[in-house]
Amino acid sequence: MALISKNPATGEIIGETPELTIDELDRRLAAAHEAFLSWRETTVVERTVPMRKLAGLFRERAGELGSLAALEMGKPLAQATAEAAKCALVCDYYAENAETFLKPEKAPSDASESYVRFDPIGTVLAVMPWNFPYWQVARFAAPALMAGNVGVLKHASNVPRCAAAFGALFVEAGFPEGVFQNLPIGSAMVERVIRHPGVRGVALTGSEAAGSSVAALAGSLIKKTVLELGGSDPFIVLADADVEAAAKAATLARLQNAGQSCIAAKRFIVVDAAYDAFLAAFANSMGLAKVGDPFDAATTMGPLSTEGGLRDIERQVKESVEKGARVVIGGKRIGEKGFFYEPTILDGVVPGMPAYGEELFGPVAAVIRARDAEDAIRIANDTPFGLGSSIWTKDVELAKELARRVTAGSVFVNGMVKSDPRLPFGGTGISGYGRELSRYGMQEFVNVKTVWIA
Repeated sequence: MALISKNPATGEIIGETPELTIDELDRRLAAAHEAFLSWRETTVVERTVPMRKLAGLFRERAGELGSLAALEMGKPLAQATAEAAKCALVCDYYAENAETFLKPEKAPSDASESYVRFDPIGTVLAVMPWNFPYWQVARFAAPALMAGNVGVLKHASNVPRCAAAFGALFVEAGFPEGVFQNLPIGSAMVERVIRHPGVRGVALTGSEAAGSSVAALAGSLIKKTVLELGGSDPFIVLADADVEAAAKAATLARLQNAGQSCIAAKRFIVVDAAYDAFLAAFANSMGLAKVGDPFDAATTMGPLSTEGGLRDIERQVKESVEKGARVVIGGKRIGEKGFFYEPTILDGVVPGMPAYGEELFGPVAAVIRARDAEDAIRIANDTPFGLGSSIWTKDVELAKELARRVTAGSVFVNGMVKSDPRLPFGGTGISGYGRELSRYGMQEFVNVKTVWIA
């Protein structure tokens, strides 16, 4: 069996990567456990040496890595290069802060001395998606390895070349053999990895179905999981918002990575007083997008990454229109070559439509009318998802109060939702649980150990 690389801009196969055999996989997992036994004994300061080298490699190779991602998953070259370069930030962040995050904490008790340690747990499996083929993995690997764990990567099957290039950087950076390994395997082999006794945790970013399946298996084996799943992020525009600024941010938030982002704004909830002005500005801004070849410097949006993703977005738009939604702009596939779809705005979106209740993983915006701020919060929370959200208003104190009431892992006021190494990232509801990034992300895969001394 082989993992297939396909150029989403043309639909053509560009290469195949042989999958590991069962014996090869078992040897890799055994090597990971052996590496852990040594790596956990290193000091945090010693771990910073290869981690800082890795940061430098991401900066040096950003262009090369970006070209590979543009070819294999269709992201415009400038965006793909920026993603690779961003990985350096998370490496530097944990190299600089891990010692502080992992420092034992005094905990007064009836003992003469008591404190809490943060010790590594073992091998952690990362099951990662194709939409951010480098950043998603880096934000897992940097804290996990700096905490003294080792990592094995099961990347999405349609980006095996990105996965191989990512894994090779760890070797070049000087991490000991086995501390981080790319495993070219299909989904059918994930269960075998999770069942391995050396694997003590799983970090998954992906669909709710994948998360549920992995969490059920890991839970049955008493193994820790962190899940970052889908999102249907609300983008709330209140009556006093700067409509032009909101419309420009909405366009970037919706079309970045062709809309294939869990934290992309998807439901644009606009109060009645600002609705018409926002819709007009949004349509104008979306209409300026340049869709085309990811390697063309003028391109601002490339193709969807897979034919299946294209079919899904076509279905969601079609069914929503059949139920009464109105296409403001877009609404169609572009050409027959590659997996391109027009930037699209749907107006008149109401409950019962796919555009209202499902995650739109493509360049389609659902605009929903709200009576006022109170109604907007009700609509924002009318979803089982809870990943990101944003509120647009000039009244910051009102925004803070509304932020308290939004059910989401993050709320951005007058700004687009994004991930930052310094801030915890994750969701609630069917968007998952646990946190990545910041101190909280580092402490997900550690043994929080009490030490009590009489």
